[in-house]
Amino acid sequence: MTEQISGLNERVVVSHKQDGRCCYDPQAKRELIEASLQPGVSVAKLALMHGINANLLRKWIGKHLGQSFAGSSVKRTAERPAAFIPVVPVSVHRSPITPPELAAQLPNGVRLEWSGLPADQLAHVLRLLSTLPCSDSTPG
Repeated sequence: MTEQISGLNERVVVSHKQDGRCCYDPQAKRELIEASLQPGVSVAKLALMHGINANLLRKWIGKHLGQSFAGSSVKRTAERPAAFIPVVPVSVHRSPITPPELAAQLPNGVRLEWSGLPADQLAHVLRLLSTLPCSDSTPG
């Protein structure tokens, strides 16, 4: 892998615009993004090694992940499994008229509680939450 990446230094910047901004080779960008998504790779170190700003590389990664997540949720689960978040009911005794309640304790200690939402809206919230990347599922 380092042999492939070492050749990128010459290929990353292909030209400069009149205002001084760089034009980047799309294939080199793709290779840098793929290299940065490997476990244990430091994005900042990778960017520094190739003479680009770490924030720019993170922006490229974000766009790449956003495009791949927008494609389908099946693709997302195949690439990166979601972290487990236990869901526990807030109250066990409910009248049939009361809408469902939900509480979740996140790994960072944050507690989320939803109450008073109709079941279809609660299902929509859960679907949206399941598509978000979380700290346990992103590479360090």
